[in-house]
Amino acid sequence: MRAHPLATDAVLALGALLCMVVGSFADPHGPHGPTFGTRTPEPFSLLLMVLGAAALVFRRRRPRVVLAVTAGLSLLELTTGEPRAPVAMSAVIALFTVAAHTDRPTTWRIGVLTMAALTGVAMLVGPLPWYAQENIGIFAWTGMAAAAGDAVRSRRAFVDAIRERAERAERTREEEARRRVAEERLRIARDLHDVVAHHIALVNVQAGVAAHVMDKRPDQAKEALAHVRDASRSALNELRATVGLLRQTGDPEAPTEPAPGLAVLDDLTATFRHAGLPVRVMVQLDRSRDPLPSAVDLAAYRVIQEALTNVRKHAGPGAKAEVSVVRVGASVEVTVLDDGGAGPDPLPAGGTPAAAGPGGGADGGVDGEESGGHGLLGMRERATALGGSCFAGPRYGGGYRVHAILPVA
Repeated sequence: MRAHPLATDAVLALGALLCMVVGSFADPHGPHGPTFGTRTPEPFSLLLMVLGAAALVFRRRRPRVVLAVTAGLSLLELTTGEPRAPVAMSAVIALFTVAAHTDRPTTWRIGVLTMAALTGVAMLVGPLPWYAQENIGIFAWTGMAAAAGDAVRSRRAFVDAIRERAERAERTREEEARRRVAEERLRIARDLHDVVAHHIALVNVQAGVAAHVMDKRPDQAKEALAHVRDASRSALNELRATVGLLRQTGDPEAPTEPAPGLAVLDDLTATFRHAGLPVRVMVQLDRSRDPLPSAVDLAAYRVIQEALTNVRKHAGPGAKAEVSVVRVGASVEVTVLDDGGAGPDPLPAGGTPAAAGPGGGADGGVDGEESGGHGLLGMRERATALGGSCFAGPRYGGGYRVHAILPVA
């Protein structure tokens, strides 16, 4: 009905026309109540009923114009004499529409005017006595139409207000969360900057002193190098303490070995194979001639680690995964995909590595936030921080796909 309002109004107009035609054959003054077949409407009355029903088709597009037309047709019928046809039914429906689509003061002004015009003409000019039940019926039906339309409008406004408040509250919560995250990131960035900048400045000064007096005054050079060592140790300790604020309960302790990279990718995939997840690896990258920046190398490793972890956790039994790392121009494209345990091979026949994902179940379900406390958010944050992008989503036919683009420069 909401998708096709014109067709809905056409059906309503047809129903109103049928009711008016049936009502025009009824005599309300029968010996035992209303009787049918004792009177027949005139052709002019039938024409007025058809015109009134036709006007109702456009009641929502031009409600006031339709009300004016139907009220005019009703007044014309009321002044033509017997037998009377219920053309006023179309005016009642039009008045309801006006009341449902306007404000309350306008509703009461138009309602009172319509009610007074129809009832007054029927009582003063109509062929029936002023106290006839048909005249009272016109008064009652027009009043109820205005009241019902106003009630419908009030309920719609109430529901819309509730929905708008709920949407505004949701937007406010999201904006507040984003604002707090941005403020926290800015605070941490400032702390890291203060810590690193202060100690690096000391290291730079003391290293310059050591270089200057190394040959002539080795004792003073040793003292300067001792200051360099102390400043660098202090910087590392404060940096570790600041970054530790970001760690969540259950996160592993900071490792003592260097940050991992694609050089140990085989070791990473071997751990997943031992855990029962078949993994195929394809690397088209010459790290010896064109080494990757450490940040890009680490981000690629972490994306693969996170994606395979989620495949292991969320994919169906018997799932297989494939990893590809390809240098494309000034970027490195990391792709991980799985088949969700639904097929014999994670890639379609003749396919190329696309991307695997953080959930990879046959139904595409994933809870990427669980693994390592970061999940999809962590992968996207790493890629975005380097000026790249990371996309994850279900694959056609089952399984999941992750595709990260990491600029080298």
